Amino acid sequence: MHAPTAECKVGLIGYGYAGHTFHAPLIRATAGLQLAAVASSDAQKVHAALGTGIEVMAAQALIARDDLDLVVIATPNELHHPLALAALRAGRHVVVDKPFALDAGQAEELVAEAERGGRLLSVFHNRRWDSDFLSLQQWLAGGPVGRPVELVSQFDRFRPQVRQRWREGAGPGAGLWLDLGPHLVDQALLLFGPPTAITLDLAMLRDGAQADDWFHALLRWDRGPMAGARVQLHASALAARPGARFTLHGTRGSISVDGLDPQEDALKAGASPAQIAGADWGRDTRQAMFWAGDAASAEALPLVNGRYPGYYAGILRALRGEADAPVTARQALLVQRVLDAGRSSARLRCEQALALD
Repeated sequence: MHAPTAECKVGLIGYGYAGHTFHAPLIRATAGLQLAAVASSDAQKVHAALGTGIEVMAAQALIARDDLDLVVIATPNELHHPLALAALRAGRHVVVDKPFALDAGQAEELVAEAERGGRLLSVFHNRRWDSDFLSLQQWLAGGPVGRPVELVSQFDRFRPQVRQRWREGAGPGAGLWLDLGPHLVDQALLLFGPPTAITLDLAMLRDGAQADDWFHALLRWDRGPMAGARVQLHASALAARPGARFTLHGTRGSISVDGLDPQEDALKAGASPAQIAGADWGRDTRQAMFWAGDAASAEALPLVNGRYPGYYAGILRALRGEADAPVTARQALLVQRVLDAGRSSARLRCEQALALD
């Protein structure tokens, strides 16, 4: 793998919500990465946010630049595969926003191309660095709930109006399952390992909905250390009173966390990890509640800080040959296979077995 000798030059394709809110500020906050170019149809928007020193060009022109080490793809989902494939074939390292691709076949082609060319390929599963998820990983390792038997992972919003944007339209890659599903599936796989089967229900609940805006998935494990465990993944665009973000049940007690990690709102408001002391970025004032099975009342548990900057810091270490990518392409491929199996389950209205070893 080609490793940058000094500063790694990055090209960003797409400057919509993901590019503007997540990728550009996190790249620019990472010492050793330089955001050198952006592919966008709105140069004025890019320059207003990033300054006139950022070059704005078409996607294919950006991919063709041989001075770029890394290409980040933050476009509508249907463009992830063709643009990532073009960038890999041009010899670039690649980060793709989630979901990896439209289906596992596309994802497998990208993995094969990256491995053939010795290129880094990673998917931006940034919610691995949410404060509540990082805390949940610690609690599972520490064992306060005993043997975990059930996890409910819920991501509710209240967005009753269907907006005119590709994520909510009828085109390829739209819908909540491919928007929030990749995050929830990736977290479940990290916590419990590959499941045995999935059952998914999809719905369009809002007036005028063109794509799924509600889902409920059930994952089960028949073997390994989590044999017998169940995980529920749930999301809704019509939940004025959201459910708990995480509820973990075990043989000795339960833990529940309400609300959402604050990092996305901070980035939306224009905050940058580069301007906030490392100990303060991602600070979460929420508390989890722990109910021991034999206790009369719940105990409050603090949350660790969220660490979104850790993703691109990990990408830089991987480019320098110091570590594996923070999200490997093969990990992301497993997520894509679960997403595909879920869609098959919803279409056929039955459980779908998974073979992910």
